[in-house]
Amino acid sequence: MSGLFTLLPEAVITANADSKDIILGQLATLFSEVYDLDRDKVLERIAEREELGSTGFGRRIAIPHARISGLGRPVAAFIRLESPVEFDSADGMPVDLVFGLLSPEGAGATHLHALAAISRMMRDERMHEALVAAPGAEALYSLLCNVIDRDAA
Repeated sequence: MSGLFTLLPEAVITANADSKDIILGQLATLFSEVYDLDRDKVLERIAEREELGSTGFGRRIAIPHARISGLGRPVAAFIRLESPVEFDSADGMPVDLVFGLLSPEGAGATHLHALAAISRMMRDERMHEALVAAPGAEALYSLLCNVIDRDAA
């Protein structure tokens, strides 16, 4: 889909959660099921990253991310939460959009470029409003693809 990372349609969902830990668990399950990764390993890596400091980006967005062995290229997953959840974000706001990214263990610059692209997309207020208002996972995926493909061009 993007030159920087892969986002498959089945990796975009809406979900309910009432804690940061539940969100990270749902994200690990999503990565596991969609990209055939070890759920426990994914959860361990994103939890380790989270311990360094919250990936709550601010403006109701979290971008949990990690590097993990066994990947050929960066992969992404997206969860829109039914209601905002406290995430220890820098701005103190709960999150309702979670954009996860996993990159290969040695993908230093590639990982940073992918994070920067996700960050740019999620900072756009109109994009945030469109994602919150989208009727379901298919519409979310379409919105994300349009922006990612446009930025990659």
